[in-house]
Amino acid sequence: MEKQNSDTSRFLSTGVPGLDTILGGGLTSDRLFLIEGEPGTGKTTLALQFLYEGVRRGESVIYITLAETRVELKAVAQSHGWSMDGIHVEDIIPNENILHPDHQFTIFHPSEIEMGMTTQRILDTIEKYKPTRVVLDSLSELQLLAESPLRYRRQVLALKQYLSGKGCTTLFLDDRTALSGDLQVRSVAHGVITLELINQDYGSERRRVRIVKYRGIAFRGGSHDYKIVTGGLVVFPRLIAAHTRVHTERKQLSSGIAQLDTLTGGGLDEGTSTLLSGPPGTGKSSLCAQYVYAATQRGQKAAMFLFEEAANNLLLRSTGLGIDLQGAIDSGLLIIKQIDPAEMAPGEFMQSVTDAEAGGARVIVIDSLNGYLKAMPDERFLATHMHELLTYLGQRGVVTILVGVQPGVIGSNMTTTVDASYIADSVIMLRYFEARGKVRQAISVFKKRVGLHERTIRLFTMSAKGIQVGDVLTNFHGILTGIPTFDDSDCHVLFDDENG
Repeated sequence: MEKQNSDTSRFLSTGVPGLDTILGGGLTSDRLFLIEGEPGTGKTTLALQFLYEGVRRGESVIYITLAETRVELKAVAQSHGWSMDGIHVEDIIPNENILHPDHQFTIFHPSEIEMGMTTQRILDTIEKYKPTRVVLDSLSELQLLAESPLRYRRQVLALKQYLSGKGCTTLFLDDRTALSGDLQVRSVAHGVITLELINQDYGSERRRVRIVKYRGIAFRGGSHDYKIVTGGLVVFPRLIAAHTRVHTERKQLSSGIAQLDTLTGGGLDEGTSTLLSGPPGTGKSSLCAQYVYAATQRGQKAAMFLFEEAANNLLLRSTGLGIDLQGAIDSGLLIIKQIDPAEMAPGEFMQSVTDAEAGGARVIVIDSLNGYLKAMPDERFLATHMHELLTYLGQRGVVTILVGVQPGVIGSNMTTTVDASYIADSVIMLRYFEARGKVRQAISVFKKRVGLHERTIRLFTMSAKGIQVGDVLTNFHGILTGIPTFDDSDCHVLFDDENG
């Protein structure tokens, strides 16, 4: 028998870029890999992508099926817009003649006959096409034919040695439908990839891929989200901020409003995250739009991810404040993405944000943090996901602005749904308060990790003239309670304008 390739530095692409990233480059050539998962997880689709990548590179590839027919495989390919040209299919499936009484075995158990016939057809197919990529679907059929664990393990070991000796990189698919759930093949395989299907109480199901084992390779551990779309599997590698540390020169992002920049100590620092917190309607999203507009006016790119408000509503409202976001979109400096949370996994959202950063976005807005956390109630550790994302963006010098909606309108007991000290580097607070018979707004900076900032509370207004940050409310006490006391003699100075 020929010796298998001992070069462990040569990788074959799976045809799925995100999966190649997780695997540390792809699949080691001339080795056996196990793809396991329940029906519906996309094993067949992944296998076809693996073979199509081989066809694209001019390799001989073969799909050996013990369960699905050639017609069924063709239907799967057509659903993704693929052609079966270049993929040799060998369907080793008992035909309808087995139902005839004359073909029922009496002296020998059917498995004793069928196992030998199945194995011989597999070997004959390999000899005929001399493939470099092989898919065997599925192991459950072999396990049932083998009957005993010993015979099953020996059969798999023999196939592994034979295929490796022939220079084949092989995927064994296991749908876990056999009678016993033993781990025979896991110990034999060079690598094990598990596909998981997780049902949600609301929204579409979630799919995750995990590398259980990969000998000699530093793969990216943990669970990674993926989805099946027209065109195959799309994998979203888990974000690990520690792997992307870079050092950049830090500057400050001006809002375009002088008094607001004074309040924040010169502007928002690059590489930091800022939480805009306050009750509904205080102007948090509008303030985000102002920062984005100021950045695009300087020629910087920006991206906004909306969980709650429709993009069209944001554009209309911003236009009413004199903030022309549509012009920034038309010039290619701004992208606004409306997130459908019921259909999006955390990993997919992370990928969208990092893609925006890779596309040059220097300001990224997530509106709102509450919407993100509530959108995926069945997901765990969403706050940790967000912290990792903000760390990644911060290391790359991006200004990230988060919107946090506080329950309640006026009062001192309003709280946020997240730990602001854990999530954000800076916190800008917007508040309602009552004065002279009207509900007014105030703005202040509660926290800033980088540099100094004003500790004052200023008047905040929005009108057709735009966003305005007014004077310090020096004669007021109890602004944060919503019902302050003040020296009435100075009120006309602060509020003597047509907007209240």
